[in-house]
Order: sequence, then C-alpha cells, then structure tokens
Amino acid sequence: MISSRRKVRESVLKSIFQLEFNENISYEEILNLLRDLLSNKKVPQNLIEEAEIYLQNIYNNKEEYDNLIKKYLLNWEFDRIANIEKSILRLSIFELKNRQDIPPKVILDEAVELAKKYSNKSSAKFINGILDRIAKKEFKRL
Repeated sequence: MISSRRKVRESVLKSIFQLEFNENISYEEILNLLRDLLSNKKVPQNLIEEAEIYLQNIYNNKEEYDNLIKKYLLNWEFDRIANIEKSILRLSIFELKNRQDIPPKVILDEAVELAKKYSNKSSAKFINGILDRIAKKEFKRL
C-alpha cells in the first residue's frame, strides 16, 4: 500500500513536471492540477496543505534549485538531464532544505524510488549521486 506522503510526492512531482513543457503556465494552473491529482487519492487535508507548500516553494525557487543541480553535476550538462529527473531533483532539494523532520536518507530513497518508477535505474543512480553531494556539501545533512 502506497503511503499518503508518497502520494503527495508523486502528485507534486507530476505538477512541477508541467513546468518543463510550458514555462508560461501560471501557479494557479499548476495548483489546480495538484489539487485534482490529490482529490482522487484520498489524502488527508493536512497533507494536501503540505503539498501546496511544496508546490509553491518549488515553483518560486526553481532557478535556485537548478543552480544547485548545476553546481553538483559531474561531467554532465544541465540541458542533457531528462525533464523528469530535473523535477525529482527539485522536489528532493526542497525537502533537504526545508524538511528537517525527514531524515536525508529517506529523502534520497524516495527520490530513487520516484526515478525508478518514472524513469529508469541509471537515472536513479544519477539522481542519488547528485542528491548525496548536495545533502553533504550544501545542507550538511549526511
């Protein structure tokens, strides 16, 4: 059985993924998408509110998170990263930065699981490597 928190992560991921295809999409449009996704999943109200905080923060800080990703890429160009991978990284960076109540290993494990589900195993390793460096060097969390 999938946890409510994972449902939230997946719904936020699907919502922010839309930014890759339409840079002109408004925050309200993405928020409505998120609410639609969560309404079908029987998620408690407190987690819906949490998901909205995730979305707002990632939407407002996309450039900052992308700069962090670029800083820790090894022998890779940002433009070559798949859109779903960028979205997973942004979501996970938000959690590393703002969710001290979630252990960093849980954040990295969740990112790897999302990558396996929505991309592939090599993507999961790639994401894990970048997030490991960011967690250790930027947030001193590992």
